[in-house]
Amino acid sequence: MKDILQNLNKWEIWVSLASLIAIALHFAIINTAYSNIPLQGMIIVGGLPLLAQIAAKLLKGDFGADLMAIIALITAAILGEYLAGVLIIIMLAGGQALEFYAMRKASSVLRALADRMPSIAHRKNGDNIEDIALDLIRIGDEIVIYPHETAPVDGTVTEGHGSMDESYLTGEPYTITKAPGAAILSGAINGEAVLIIRAEKLAIDSRYAQIMSVMQDAEQKRPTMRRIGDQIGAVFAPLALIVALAAWYFTGDSMRFLAVLVVATPCPLLIAIPITLISAISMAAKRGIIIKDPTVLERLPTCRTAIFDKTGTLTYGKPEVTEVLAAEGVNGNDVLRRAASLERYSKHPLASAILAAAEKKKLALMDADAVYGGWHQ
Repeated sequence: MKDILQNLNKWEIWVSLASLIAIALHFAIINTAYSNIPLQGMIIVGGLPLLAQIAAKLLKGDFGADLMAIIALITAAILGEYLAGVLIIIMLAGGQALEFYAMRKASSVLRALADRMPSIAHRKNGDNIEDIALDLIRIGDEIVIYPHETAPVDGTVTEGHGSMDESYLTGEPYTITKAPGAAILSGAINGEAVLIIRAEKLAIDSRYAQIMSVMQDAEQKRPTMRRIGDQIGAVFAPLALIVALAAWYFTGDSMRFLAVLVVATPCPLLIAIPITLISAISMAAKRGIIIKDPTVLERLPTCRTAIFDKTGTLTYGKPEVTEVLAAEGVNGNDVLRRAASLERYSKHPLASAILAAAEKKKLALMDADAVYGGWHQ
């Protein structure tokens, strides 16, 4: 299903671009006998597949907002108004492409996790380590995770001490210390140390597989606004069709029929809603808010209470040097430089904060020849 949706989205993008090219060619050769050929070809190539998609929806009883557009498209083709028909194709294909893009953009964080998931795992077999496909991992296998690699399955640490970044899985923006007996989530990124874990689940049953399933479900959800738009279109389309028929009947001009249909085509319902979703998701992402399900945007106006599970959800959870208070007559930068010089080889979290502060101030560090405990005269 996911591959089908992706292929449809690519097709809709190409149809939109090809329609624009056809219009440009039409105006380039408008004074020739061949000016309508690009438009006619576009109606056949782009209009027929769109007609088939909407016909399938109609057979299911889904009389949506695009019903009016497809009636206008058919009428334009019959009356020879090919330019109007191609413009309607751009509106239909472009609106669908934008809507699908909004759904995928909302899942960008989870998609980044999918993109960096390894295709192989390192299984320990006695003194040997062999590379195997993820689907060959069995419960109880010992899996080696090298520094900066992604955990392929859920498991438990059996050897090694280190830390892992689970932010994409848990939402917590800091690394988690790992030691023998600690649980490992598939999709977590290893730190600087080699860890050996015992697989507790198969790859298809791991946390990563569950997240991918959630992502696919979220991508197929349609916003309520879009569903309401379809409902409005189901009521509006018959009324607009009656008005168009009346205009044709009283004027005797079939072009009046087409004009009413084109004007009545609900462009805002087909294009404005996807654009609004994309804008909202992008603005939230710039502020560090990741929206996994775009339908949640419609429920925000009714939200009156926000509950956060812990402080780490809203903070970075990392120590940071904010100020150096030196004694009178002592240079604060010199104190920071000496402290950072002593901590430059330490792996302690506070050492990282001191080194980051010194680096920010571009202080030249010294090499420590020896470190003494207590006071040294």
